[in-house]
Amino acid sequence: SRYMDTNRFAVLGVMEMNAIFGVKIRTVIMGVAASFAAIVAVPAQAPSLAMLDQLEKGQWELRQRGNTAMVRSFCLGDARALIQIQHPRSGCSRYVIADGVDEVTVHYTCPGAGHGRTTVRHETNRLVQVDTQGIAAGAPFSYAYEARRAGAC
Repeated sequence: SRYMDTNRFAVLGVMEMNAIFGVKIRTVIMGVAASFAAIVAVPAQAPSLAMLDQLEKGQWELRQRGNTAMVRSFCLGDARALIQIQHPRSGCSRYVIADGVDEVTVHYTCPGAGHGRTTVRHETNRLVQVDTQGIAAGAPFSYAYEARRAGAC
């Protein structure tokens, strides 16, 4: 009877179940493992921070918002320097939080010097807003800057 056929599997031992379904289960497991391996084998593309590449190279002025007397002038070659204004050294690791066409946010850590989180918002290729906060030299910092290209270096 039909009831007997459906209950037949309930009384079968593990060995019998493996003999009946083992080939199918192994085939499914192998297929899933191969699919997972194919996914893992594809390298992840690193964020490019392409918005920063659009900024014009040259002499830039950094003004702290709310304090027009505070001006810092510097020659900007690689705009990624704007990410680490408070830690202008190499050897820091970076983690890109957001990589948009008009805004990037990066967290960075500089062993022995501190860490920070910076957001750079693009207004034009000659004007950006920079918000940065973190720890430098054992003390907290939090600044909002306007960075503007002033001319050639």
